[in-house]
Amino acid sequence: MMNRKRIFRQEAINNQKQQWVGKVLLLSGIPPWLISLLSTLFILALFCSLYFFHYTRRIDVEGEIITIPHSINVYSPQQGYIIKTYIKVGDMVNKGDPLYEIDVSRTTNLGNVSAGTKTLIKSQIENIDAITVKLEGNKQTTIASLQSQLEQYLSSHKETEKLIASAREGVEKMRQGMVNYERYLRSGLINKDQLNNQSYLFYQQQNAYQGLKSQGIQEDLRISELRSQILTQSADFDNQILQNEYQRNDLQRKMIESDAGDTIIISAQSSGQVESLSVTIGQMVNAGSSLAQVSPTQNKQYYLLLWLPNNSLPYIKNGDGINIRYDAFPSEKFGQFPGQIDTISYIPASREELALYTSSPVKNPNEPTENFYKVLVAIKDTSFSDKGKQMQLSSGLKARAIVFLDKRPLYEWMFIPFYGIKNSVVGPINE
Repeated sequence: MMNRKRIFRQEAINNQKQQWVGKVLLLSGIPPWLISLLSTLFILALFCSLYFFHYTRRIDVEGEIITIPHSINVYSPQQGYIIKTYIKVGDMVNKGDPLYEIDVSRTTNLGNVSAGTKTLIKSQIENIDAITVKLEGNKQTTIASLQSQLEQYLSSHKETEKLIASAREGVEKMRQGMVNYERYLRSGLINKDQLNNQSYLFYQQQNAYQGLKSQGIQEDLRISELRSQILTQSADFDNQILQNEYQRNDLQRKMIESDAGDTIIISAQSSGQVESLSVTIGQMVNAGSSLAQVSPTQNKQYYLLLWLPNNSLPYIKNGDGINIRYDAFPSEKFGQFPGQIDTISYIPASREELALYTSSPVKNPNEPTENFYKVLVAIKDTSFSDKGKQMQLSSGLKARAIVFLDKRPLYEWMFIPFYGIKNSVVGPINE
């Protein structure tokens, strides 16, 4: 390609590029006094802010909603099958109302063990009842027979006592007559044979009186014996009947135990509303399986349960306010809610107590950690409304809370690292 001849020289073009297209103006600098004034004002504002402004240290802790009294979890005491449900979600129950019926019986090749045991026990109870009825009949018959004999002896004894009294009068009269006969003999009115005949009659009458008296004593002994026999026989029958009652009660206890080994009734231990059911009819449950949850409805109060570490305990007190954010009600939409510290436990919570709550900061009870203290926060708002929909707090709801601790001026927070240095270099403190 051939080089075409340029119209302008290259030097002219370069010169045109280097020429200024405008005038250069130099600005005058900021006066030093203005810079000094602004710097002084900034430093004064900084020091005033450090001295007059305060900051409250805070911690963000996790917690959960609980109710007092607590919600009651109903568990299965034994392994078995649910055969009947008496409740549904939302029902109101009273203490002692049945909730579930669980079949805990065992079945072998011979049939249901509990049913067979109950049949045998029922047969034994029927036999004991029949024996008891016979004993009561024998008791009545025996006591009636002895009572009849006693009445006969009492009637005969009354007649004997009359004869004894009559014989006693006859003996007294015969004795008086013999005394008279002796006086008559001394007076010569009768002879010796007549006196002897009168003496014979007197002793004969006296022997008859002694015989009647002995008969009366024998009748008294027999009457006493019959009365004692009535008491003894009655006591013997009562003892046998009582022993049968003991055996019957023992069989009744075994019947109840056998019935408990057949089916058991799970009842409510307090009044409240059924919040949830964990099992249905036909489902197998193990010992300790959750069956239902009952929430008390009377005098129920909501609290936020928090676990605070050691270093926060000196800075809180009852009545302090906190900010609450519920997981179910996002703070981006519902904002934060107020709370007030109601109670503070100044004894560290045990590992067993911490394991009962899902919000516990200790995930492994066997792992050594710092101590935590139980704090209950009173909640003012327990229900929320969003677009006409009413929402209510529930037990177990997760939440996070901002707990405000110590409040200090800003300059003290700046020197906190120096406090640690001071504590590490000082010597022993003398009291």
